[in-house]
Amino acid sequence: MRHTRPSVSASILAAVRNRNKRPVGITRVVRNDLLIASYNVHKCVGIDKKFDPDRVAHVIGEIGADVIAIQEADKRFGERTGLLDLARLHRENSLVPVPVTSLYPKGHGWHGNLLLFREGVVRRVQQLVLPGLEPRGALVVDIDLEAGPLRIIAAHLGLLRHSRQQQSEAILNAVKADPSRPTLLLGDLNEWRVGKGSSLHFLRPVFDPAKNAVPSFPSRFPVLALDRVLGHPHSLVTTIEVHDTPLARVASDHLPIKAYVDLKSALAETEEIKDRASLAR
Repeated sequence: MRHTRPSVSASILAAVRNRNKRPVGITRVVRNDLLIASYNVHKCVGIDKKFDPDRVAHVIGEIGADVIAIQEADKRFGERTGLLDLARLHRENSLVPVPVTSLYPKGHGWHGNLLLFREGVVRRVQQLVLPGLEPRGALVVDIDLEAGPLRIIAAHLGLLRHSRQQQSEAILNAVKADPSRPTLLLGDLNEWRVGKGSSLHFLRPVFDPAKNAVPSFPSRFPVLALDRVLGHPHSLVTTIEVHDTPLARVASDHLPIKAYVDLKSALAETEEIKDRASLAR
C-alpha cells in the first residue's frame, strides 16, 4: 500500500513524588527527524465522560505526526465499530490507515490498534495475537518511508503483569525475524515501573524500557508512564515528550506521546552491526 517488584500503591506514590523531577522530554531535537506518536483515545470518551470523536480528531491534528498509533480505536462491545472518521483524518491531516483485517466488519483496528501514516509504502502487515487472559493484539508493520525502511510494532498490552511478560516475549519473537531493520515499539504498554521490577524488563536488550519514560496518565495530572515509544537500535529515538494541550487533557484519560526518530542514523548503525556480524562468521 502506498501513501507513508514494588507494590502498585508504592509505585504510584513514588511516581507522584518524582513527578517534578522527571523531564517532559530530552532536549536534543533534530529538525529533520520523523515525528511518531502514540495515543490511547479511550474509545473517544473524555475525562468529562462525553463521547466526542471530534475532539480526538482535533488532538490528532494538533500532533501533526508522520505516523501515529491509536489504541482503543473501536467500540469495546457489540459490533466493535470504528470510532474515528478516517475520511476526515485523510482530508484534514493526510493520514491513512495501514490496512488490516479487522475482527469485525465495521472495525477499524486490530484489537483496537490502528496505525495511521502520511506517506510511504507498506510492505508487510502482520497481525499478532498476543498471549494472556485478555484478548490483546499487536500490529507489526514494515513500511518504507522517504528516510528509509522502518518496522513499527503498535501494541496495547494487558493489565496483568504476567500477561505483559508473555506479550513482551511474543513481540521480541516478531523482531527477531529481521533484527537489522530499525524498529519502533509503541503504544499503551500499561506499565508504570522501570528497572527490573518492570514487566517490560523482558524486552531488553533489544529495547530499553527505562529510556525516555515520560508520564502520560492520567491526562489531567500525568504521573505514570503507561505510554511508550521504544527504539531499536536505542539511538533511533532522539526525543520523546508528551503532547500536553488543553484539549488533549480533556479528550482522553491518556495524553498522547510524541517521539522524534532519526532513521538515517539508525540505518547507518544497523549496517555497522550487520558488517560486524558478517566478519564474525
